[in-house]
Amino acid sequence: MLAQTTYTEMTACQAAAAVQAGALSARDLVEAALTRVEQHDQDVRAFTGLWPEQARRRAAAVDAALSDGIRLPLAGVPIGVKAPEGITSLQSRRLIEAGCIPVGATSVPRRGTGYQTYGHTDRGPTLNPLNPRWSPGGSSAGSAAAVAARLVPLATGSDGAGSVRIPAAWCGITGYKPTNGLLPARDRVGLNTPGPLVRTAADAIIYLQALTTEHPSAPTALSPLTVTWSPTLGFADTAPAVRETARAALERYITAGLLHCVDVPVQLRDPAPAWTALRQTAALTALEPATAELVAGNERTLAEVFQHADVIATPTTPHPPHGHNGPGDRMNVSLTWGFNITGHPAVSVPAGTTAHGEPVGLHLVARHGADHLLLSLAAAAEERAPLL
Repeated sequence: MLAQTTYTEMTACQAAAAVQAGALSARDLVEAALTRVEQHDQDVRAFTGLWPEQARRRAAAVDAALSDGIRLPLAGVPIGVKAPEGITSLQSRRLIEAGCIPVGATSVPRRGTGYQTYGHTDRGPTLNPLNPRWSPGGSSAGSAAAVAARLVPLATGSDGAGSVRIPAAWCGITGYKPTNGLLPARDRVGLNTPGPLVRTAADAIIYLQALTTEHPSAPTALSPLTVTWSPTLGFADTAPAVRETARAALERYITAGLLHCVDVPVQLRDPAPAWTALRQTAALTALEPATAELVAGNERTLAEVFQHADVIATPTTPHPPHGHNGPGDRMNVSLTWGFNITGHPAVSVPAGTTAHGEPVGLHLVARHGADHLLLSLAAAAEERAPLL
């Protein structure tokens, strides 16, 4: 039997490599995951349902496929699946085809809520593994909590305004939003794209390889990139403690020689009215002229910025995690949802904590289609500028 201490230390890449090498079986990993969930999910309430028998059958199929010489890049990796998505979405199907084994559905907010920053279960709200008094963020709340609590090494999410990146930031893990269109959107206007919750950028890379034909370069091959820092994007009310923590994380990248900072202002208009309008229409062409110009203006600004910088860096959220009573008048999505409209790839990586111990994410955004560059940068930072 796989020891729980060994299981909880394994990333998705490490788990798959162990199964591929024959050091472990897919069944070993699934049993370890189910045991971990049974013993510890009561502490976070990440799952709304478990699929133990289906998981065991899939594990047996993965082990048989490997015995037949079939290569599965994510062989035996237990995953959580964001509840509304299920196992029939393209994201879930391709992960299963790559060897992943869904063990259960992860929590999301209750329908009709005024804010999407928590997970609902019949046992109560999903709790943040870093501090049960905090929300884990949302709407991929259970997926983030499951990965942060090391119940599973990878969980699926979807990001329509920051719903992968925000819970990643608040749970101290990594969340990746691909370039819009790289994977089929989960809404009619194309704002909501699938994405993973993982502990490392290397796991996000193998996710990308499993779902697409993208093949990020090795971290050691990455050349120094240019970055511009914008704690507000020109409009957001970002708390000083969050700004300082995220900036300190960026400085580690710079000190490690991964990034070179350039002074390129990022002055966007608040995308709130555009995002709301897009959710109520079927396409950009249906927007009112003033709202359409807001979108076009932000796209022009970003196109100009990316002529001079490879990466835009911001905090992931303007404020630290709030409690389970909601955000009040805070806009947790201020720094994320504009990139759901423009479609740029973005990743939230752990930046450390404020003086009060509150988790902060560093939000990195790249040009359209530069997903490989973005994730290679994050992976290189994990090796050369680790969070201590």
